[in-house]
Amino acid sequence: MALEVNRKAKENIQSLIRRFSQKFRQSGILIEARNARFKNKEKSKEAKKKEALRREELKKHYEELKKLG
Repeated sequence: MALEVNRKAKENIQSLIRRFSQKFRQSGILIEARNARFKNKEKSKEAKKKEALRREELKKHYEELKKLG
C-alpha cells in the first residue's frame, strides 16, 4: 500500500506535507496498521475455562475476606 504524492509546480513544502497528511488519513493505512498491531488473539477453550475458574476462586476469596471484615 504505497502512498505517493507528487509536488506540484510552485508548491511549498508545508502544503505538500498537508496534502500528504490528508491523503494518509483518508487512505486508512494507519487504522489498518494499528488493528494489525493490537489484534487480540482468540483464546483456546482451555484458557477460557482456566480464566473462569480463577475468577470464581477470587470471588469466593473476596467474599470470605468481606465476611471477616
